[in-house]
Amino acid sequence: MILVSACLAGIPCRYDGGSSPVPEIQRMVAEGRAVAICPEVAGGLPIPRTPAEIQGGDGQDVLEGKAKVVRKDGVDVTEAFIRGALQALSLAQKVGAKKAILKARSPSCGVAFIHDGSFTGSLREGMGVTAALLKREGIELEER
Repeated sequence: MILVSACLAGIPCRYDGGSSPVPEIQRMVAEGRAVAICPEVAGGLPIPRTPAEIQGGDGQDVLEGKAKVVRKDGVDVTEAFIRGALQALSLAQKVGAKKAILKARSPSCGVAFIHDGSFTGSLREGMGVTAALLKREGIELEER
């Protein structure tokens, strides 16, 4: 079983209410080979929602209390991102997932790069909150 970002499975859960469907991932979910979750929604955030970015570090830093996740309007949503990451980990453990395919550049799911916290579209190296937690727990990560 593989854990996948829900938006990649075609579920409209992105911050803008859209999705980023990948046909291969949609098939995997339909065939029961993958399970989908949106950590941000699982953490209690609505659809649509104000964009958020990590400020002061990356997802690992958020988990260590050294950085925070802030919406474009300045509201701190760190706790929702941590709750969502914990929900994603719990689901992965429940279904025995050893791998996760996550949405690139997301403050939750980004594996190699995330937005830099300036809301200008600029990227920086680093992982999202959920990606960092899953990696810490030994789950193999891939991004799309």
